[in-house]
Formats: sequence, structure tokens, C-alpha cells
Amino acid sequence: MKHRPLDEIKNEANVTTLAPYAPKSARTLRRERLERFATVLERHEGPVRLLSRIEYLPESERMRLRSDDSPLAIAYRDPVLREDGLASDRLGDAMTFFDLTLGEAHHLLCDCHYTGAVTPRIVAARARSLAQRMSWGEVWTKIRSALAFR
Repeated sequence: MKHRPLDEIKNEANVTTLAPYAPKSARTLRRERLERFATVLERHEGPVRLLSRIEYLPESERMRLRSDDSPLAIAYRDPVLREDGLASDRLGDAMTFFDLTLGEAHHLLCDCHYTGAVTPRIVAARARSLAQRMSWGEVWTKIRSALAFR
């Protein structure tokens, strides 16, 4: 193979300049995954069973916690989330994949934070709320940019 400068081969070849690859930030990835999770839950027609007593389990048990028809089981059935890297319907794998803190996972998935009948749409609304929440860094950047224009 002979190496030639780009200027030399432009007339002979179809040369396309690609934009440099910019990986998504962790925050963007988290938002997209939680939005997809919410969408999958909204489309779910059947019942949803929340996890129970998350806060009382030892960490090793908590990370392995799962339940049939849980929001995580519903998410794991989605081929897009699995292809993106959701490893299982266990709490630990979901916390890693969706970048959830224990507090966020507990608020989103534990039955002690809901009253009455829980529908997939209710859980989806909470997931979407988490997705839209701004980090302190984002809040600070927004404040700084607002002050810069004054």
C-alpha cells in the first residue's frame, strides 16, 4: 500500500471528512437510559411489583435483589436496554447501568415510597423525574452563564 497525501488523492477518491467522535458524558448517558426506562414502563400493559425492604437488606443481598414483574424485570425484557448493557434485572446491575445512588434506587423501586395501587406509569414518572434532575455541576454552570450575561 502506498501512502499519499490527502490533497493528492482528492481527485481520485470520494473523500469524506467525519466529525470527531465525542463520547457521551456520563450524565447524558444516564438521562438517555432513564428516559428509555420510563418509556418502556409506560408501554407495559401488565402489573408492576415493586421491590420490598431494600433499606433493611445487607448490601450483598440488596445487590442481588430481583422480583418477577418488577420495573427492573420489565426493563430487562427490553432489547434496547439489554443491548446497551443492562446485565440483568437485579438491583445492583440496574443501579450500575442507570447510575443510581442507593437513595435514588430506593425512592424509585421500593414499595415503601408509594401508596395505593402502583402502575407502571407512576414508576415511569419517577424515572423521568430522575432523568431530568440536574447535577450540582449543571446548576452551577447554569448560574455562572446567567451571571455572565448581566
